[in-house]
Amino acid sequence: MKALVTGTAGFIGSTLAERLVADGVDVVGIDSFTDYYPRPIKERNLTRLLAGPRFRFVESRIQDVDLHALLADRTHVFHLAAQAGVRKSWGRDFAIYTENNIEATQVLLEAAARAPALERLVYASSSSVYGDNTPMPFREEALPQPVSPYGVSKLAAEQLCYLYFANFRVPTVSLRYFTVYGPRQRPDMGFHKFLRATILGEPIAVFGDGEQTRDFTFVKDAVAATIAAATKGVPGRVYNIGGGSRVSVNEVLDLIGRIAGRRPVVRVDPAQKGDMRHTYADTSLARADLGFAPTVALEEGLAAEYQWLTEIL
Repeated sequence: MKALVTGTAGFIGSTLAERLVADGVDVVGIDSFTDYYPRPIKERNLTRLLAGPRFRFVESRIQDVDLHALLADRTHVFHLAAQAGVRKSWGRDFAIYTENNIEATQVLLEAAARAPALERLVYASSSSVYGDNTPMPFREEALPQPVSPYGVSKLAAEQLCYLYFANFRVPTVSLRYFTVYGPRQRPDMGFHKFLRATILGEPIAVFGDGEQTRDFTFVKDAVAATIAAATKGVPGRVYNIGGGSRVSVNEVLDLIGRIAGRRPVVRVDPAQKGDMRHTYADTSLARADLGFAPTVALEEGLAAEYQWLTEIL
């Protein structure tokens, strides 16, 4: 396998690239260091990769790089580059999401259609495509009705992947990640903020009543599913990737208190537009096709992220 990982300086991208390199894969990583969160955090994510001989890094937007040259010998593409964040995707900022999530994906797919060695292109989609009217657990054939501009942009890119498969036989596989967490998690994400505040003795902002639920997926399990999709995923298909740990925010706070040895201080803020009330993945298709089975329970994964944060704060 010779892999291209887009968004390789990010949380999941860097973890995926490290796993690929450890497995003996030749990896080219590309990242443009968008300013959604501080560049030094992303540079730290790349430290181990840059020290090894099997990894080459390209700093660029997807739209600006010579993709023909970059893809000439790549057998697998892992497309994780995207503008993240539900709450920032409203208003004028939506143009950033169309540029980084939709336009960049279309440009990559155009190039992939002419890539001579390509065996799979795995796209990192999101549970945000489902919205609030989907019966639980969410199944891939449900009608997507995203409730945030971010979710719309991820769904649009997912549909682009399908149409390039249907029309040009680009072997795309899309994965709908459900709330990935663990070491290197982005600083804007809930667990990172909750754990950091608890370590520092600061108050935690909880939006709404805390009874909203998420299906949380440890990054190691998400990465394993992503690599499996590159060899076992059926081109044209979409797979839910969830950790099977669906709990409420209030239950998460109880777990954090147990791990940290002290109860977090909670500040209640109003619910935010675009936040889904509940998520819960039916992963039976991923289990059947990819052999996907989560291995990390929520408390174990939270403890790993807590340990990582204590080391970097």
